Amino acid sequence: MIKNILFDFGGVIAPIDREKAVEAFVRLGLADADQRLDKYHQTGIFQELEEGAIDAQTFQDKLGVLCGRKLEWEETRQAWLGFFTGVDEAMLECLEELRRRYRLYVLSNTNPYVMDWACSEGFSPRRKPLNAYFDKLYLSYQLGVLKPDERIFRMVVEDSGIVPSETLFVDDGASNIAAGHKAGFVTYQPENGEDWRDALQTLLKD
Repeated sequence: MIKNILFDFGGVIAPIDREKAVEAFVRLGLADADQRLDKYHQTGIFQELEEGAIDAQTFQDKLGVLCGRKLEWEETRQAWLGFFTGVDEAMLECLEELRRRYRLYVLSNTNPYVMDWACSEGFSPRRKPLNAYFDKLYLSYQLGVLKPDERIFRMVVEDSGIVPSETLFVDDGASNIAAGHKAGFVTYQPENGEDWRDALQTLLKD
């Protein structure tokens, strides 16, 4: 019996558009953004930021070197937000409904720039931040580990007290889903930006 739902953020709660993100970083001055950015798993300084190996200021300084100029927080933040196309209010209403019956969590490979937006009133049309919809957020840059590393799933289980076999893990990344399955979670892999509401309700009825 499912008692908890563990959601990915980018691609599941908030759809991702990698091409728009590439364009945003190119405008910032990163000529080879297309080689550096990935929808699921970053590399180089982007990976270092998301796994918490460097902080936002260090990332900003290193990115500035690559761009050939000093960067400000807000323009760097806006480049990161190029990944996101907006949030569907119907999905958020579904989360509120689900939370009446299940404990809800987020497990995301992400960074301080994205969470600065997501955990603000500007996240949703009703001015509710992401964390208002969930019992707790588990964020890679705070945990120091990225999905699909098995350690990040272990951290979530140990901190939250959830039982993997009683938890539905929802993620649009195949390698993350495989890792979640190996860790004992019930898994569901929607496509990036898919309306997963009906599929989720069907899964939860089984």
